Amino acid sequence: MSYPEPGEPAPPFAMTADDGRVVTSESLAGQRYVLYFYPKDDTPGCTTQACGLRDAWDAVTATGVEVFGVSPDSVKSHQKFRDKYELRHPLLSDEGHTVATAFGTWVEKTYLGRTYMGTERTTFVIGPDGRVEHVFPRVKASEHVDRLLDVLA
Repeated sequence: MSYPEPGEPAPPFAMTADDGRVVTSESLAGQRYVLYFYPKDDTPGCTTQACGLRDAWDAVTATGVEVFGVSPDSVKSHQKFRDKYELRHPLLSDEGHTVATAFGTWVEKTYLGRTYMGTERTTFVIGPDGRVEHVFPRVKASEHVDRLLDVLA
């Protein structure tokens, strides 16, 4: 499966946020937002990525977008991760990796010679019309916020 390309409609979704509310593509219709898919809460790269957003929060919110982190972790795991690092953006639980599959980010990965399925670190900017504006495939955690701000400005 491949990613939705810029100009294509973003796949529909419904996921539970770390605060218990359900966030859907339908509820976000009419506004610009970011979905960033990451592998796992409280791991080095994912923490770098999430804290980069936290540290640049004023610049991010000045663009008018809402930012959501998405991983296969549970809502409870997301709550712990968000609280531990004082993250300011919601984290959405995709425990069955249905949304990651629809966005093409649930992929075969290899680590230390072992092959497994997991989430590829990829970011999507979705326009108010529900279409993909930008895709950052396999984005480096340390470069994420800068690349994002470049296209949101």
